[in-house]
Amino acid sequence: MPPAAPTPAYRRLGVEERRSQLLDAALTLFAHRVPEDVNLDDVAEAAGVSRPLVYRYFPGGKQQLYEAALRSAAEELQHCFDEPREGPLLPRLSRALDRYLTFVDQHDAGFSALLQGGSVVETSRTTAIVDGVRRAAAEHILGHLEITDPGLRLRMTVRMWITAVEAASLIWLDEDKQPPVEELRDWLVEQFIAVLSVTAVRDPQTAALAEKLSADG
Repeated sequence: MPPAAPTPAYRRLGVEERRSQLLDAALTLFAHRVPEDVNLDDVAEAAGVSRPLVYRYFPGGKQQLYEAALRSAAEELQHCFDEPREGPLLPRLSRALDRYLTFVDQHDAGFSALLQGGSVVETSRTTAIVDGVRRAAAEHILGHLEITDPGLRLRMTVRMWITAVEAASLIWLDEDKQPPVEELRDWLVEQFIAVLSVTAVRDPQTAALAEKLSADG
């Protein structure tokens, strides 16, 4: 009879590695269930650890864990807009949207709970985290526009478009991810051009930008 396979040795994780493991487990749960339906026992089970261990890393309990998971998701979303400032703007914007919509797709039903709010565990801190994602996205886009001093109307236009992207993403999930993601991406890029053209009527800075984008296209 052949000898039994050796039992894998338990590996003690470092503090940051263990914390990342717990956050990954929490994000996976929040990706498929709203936060109020997730408890610490669920996180412990998903991570393969004990409930006291979860409390050791997150003594504030579920609220602290939720906020930490939200920050982790927010950082990932902010990175979606990290794009080299090379080549025409609109293809860059398309690539950023590809990453953004991939994130939405992967987090599926939990996207609204993580980033739209409306949860029983929502606080001023979680609201600030979400708003930080929107502000960071706006700064990335304004940076790609290569305008050092964007005026009020242009800044408002970019922020409004980001809000529209978020709303469209949520509706897309509600509609069983229809239209196809490539069509949604292209439509959102076209909407960006459209809102710029509307603002351009009232704002010379935006008008010059719209003309430049038209020449690039």
